[in-house]
Amino acid sequence: MPQVRRLVAELVAIRADLAELGHDLRGGVRSPLGGLPEAKAMEAHVAEILGWFDEQGIELKGIAPVLVDFPAVLDGVSVRLCWIEGETELGWYHRADLGFPGRRRLP
Repeated sequence: MPQVRRLVAELVAIRADLAELGHDLRGGVRSPLGGLPEAKAMEAHVAEILGWFDEQGIELKGIAPVLVDFPAVLDGVSVRLCWIEGETELGWYHRADLGFPGRRRLP
């Protein structure tokens, strides 16, 4: 979780910068965040972060908010340990076939 939390913090910061920079670029406004090259660099960094999750076998279900699933088995059932941006601990799960609506507290 420490590495996940670190990368999620980076992703959240880049997400905000990209939203602001993209808005400024579309509006033709000069941005303190840079221009198109900086936007492309941010997008590349996001792709690197997303790739890390994939390499670890961690399922990134969303980025606004960041929603992460860790494949696991609980009592012989395929589940996903579920963490969402802002939570302080990994304390939830859901059956693999139910997704977020089936979310329950870990026993």
